[in-house]
Amino acid sequence: MTQYFSDASFKFLRGLARHNDKTWFAEHKQQYEDHVRQPFLRLITDLQPDLSQVSTHFQADPRTVGGSLFRIYRDSRFSHDKAPYKTWQGARLFHERRKQVPAPSYYIHLAPGESFVGAGIWHPEPDVQRRLRQFILDNPGSWKAAAHAPATRKRYEFESSEKLVRPPRGFPADFEFIDDLKHRNWVLWRSLDDEVMTGPRLRQTLAKDLAALGPFVDYLCAALDLEF
Repeated sequence: MTQYFSDASFKFLRGLARHNDKTWFAEHKQQYEDHVRQPFLRLITDLQPDLSQVSTHFQADPRTVGGSLFRIYRDSRFSHDKAPYKTWQGARLFHERRKQVPAPSYYIHLAPGESFVGAGIWHPEPDVQRRLRQFILDNPGSWKAAAHAPATRKRYEFESSEKLVRPPRGFPADFEFIDDLKHRNWVLWRSLDDEVMTGPRLRQTLAKDLAALGPFVDYLCAALDLEF
């Protein structure tokens, strides 16, 4: 068993939230490397065998450029918030064809008091949304098994920050899962306590989540004609 993150990881991220500027970051960059970035890269590396047990078409890629780990630097060009850094660190375990077609992914998020793990498809284009909705309409039984199994819903919840108020146009309002068709993102997730993130069984915990979320990701792949 391996410990990846520590109280120092969260201390750095809390400090960055208070002092989100280039001078502070430059003075504390080694702390970022030692307690956040390098541990996360090690975690990504160690999760690859676990992920391959779930699907050989998804990758936990530890490359520092083009890999799973998101950059800490924000793109603030088109935002009113000009803070230069994210106050969290995240990693996406992606499908091998992600650059060719829209695809679901797994996601791990590190932030003080706000860490979580999830999987699904985030902000798909309108035509992709429609494909997913139509697939759910056409395959409700397997959707129920993948997204609404009692064990799944006990452990995970739907991300529901962006939903249509009314049923999407062209879909029957009396459909059993009409509420699911209102989603703009199809994501299941659960919170992870700070103690879990800093504990010695983090990898084992996340490996169980990758497996448990597998049927949901498999369904989304089927909807988008992707291998799983």
